[in-house]
Amino acid sequence: MQCNAGYSERTDERENFRNGYRLRPWDTRVGTIKLAVPKLRQGVYSPEFLLQPRRRAEQALVAGVSTRRVDDLVKALGIEGISKSEVSRLAAEFDAVVAEFRKRPLDQGPYRYLWIDALTQRVREGGRVVNVAVVIATASNAEGRRTVVGFDIVTTEDTAAWTAFLRSLVARGLSGVELVISDAHGGIKTAIAAVLAEASWQRCRTHFMANLASRVPKASWPMIATLVRSIFEQLDRDATWSQLGDVTDKLTQAGFNDVAVYLLDAADDILVFTAFSTEHWPKIRSNNPQERLNKEIRRRTDVVGIFPNRQAVIRLVGAILAEQSDEWAITKRYMSVESLKAPRRDEPCEADPRPAIEAAGG
Repeated sequence: MQCNAGYSERTDERENFRNGYRLRPWDTRVGTIKLAVPKLRQGVYSPEFLLQPRRRAEQALVAGVSTRRVDDLVKALGIEGISKSEVSRLAAEFDAVVAEFRKRPLDQGPYRYLWIDALTQRVREGGRVVNVAVVIATASNAEGRRTVVGFDIVTTEDTAAWTAFLRSLVARGLSGVELVISDAHGGIKTAIAAVLAEASWQRCRTHFMANLASRVPKASWPMIATLVRSIFEQLDRDATWSQLGDVTDKLTQAGFNDVAVYLLDAADDILVFTAFSTEHWPKIRSNNPQERLNKEIRRRTDVVGIFPNRQAVIRLVGAILAEQSDEWAITKRYMSVESLKAPRRDEPCEADPRPAIEAAGG
């Protein structure tokens, strides 16, 4: 208690007296709320929560656009307004926070599983609007928790960009990577082979299914999708590869020979997870954690639309990722520590249907 006494209480221990109220606007995610803050006869009372009116990512959202647009933006969010000096202060503050987050040492390894992906953002450069790619990497650390290990802005998703990004992660301490999960775009496989030579690469199931859907008639896709998904629903390694053979047989019998061949050709890339602990299969046989993170980033960045420069992208995306990484650090473990000690299996699977198909001239 600021006065060391209750309302209207008379006591020798009283240290101060109330002196009415002052109105103070409080900017929140649901709009601006008018608060009546008690005043004191001596000194000033300012509740701590009023000094930090927004979450980290919300403050970065305000600081991530030009001052010319900031009034329209905050009013669209239900906030009454914000001064240019406040925007500049927030920008400087978050540049330091994000820089510290991007440069922090990766000393919680080994990071056995690594997910990488990219999403595009529109930025104004040289008097025109261009697309840039935000490359993001998340991983499971030694404690079985997810964490954002790094991100960067690149002009093009090519081998050079991915190689430089992965090398920057290794330079900060990324180690022990056994499996990298991503889509098959932009020289990722080449970069992984060059930087993380000991790691295997797995093609993201979500992207693979999207590519497969583009190869079949729309009317046939529900049936084919159900068959292919059944491969990933098996409980052990032999059953998974055996189901692959059954599915390709059914596709061939139904007249989808090209789809069966495409599925068999991609088997080594999409079924790499079968060499790891079955307890981890629900986590590593797709890129869903990264996809959900990308969706959350887009939800925030779509409010901005076009960023005034690349630094504004780094500021907002970095604040979102830092906030997400903090939340993962205190939530339930993504994987158990005991299961992370299970060794991988590198020997060929006896249930692999391809040798028999090739011997039969399929």
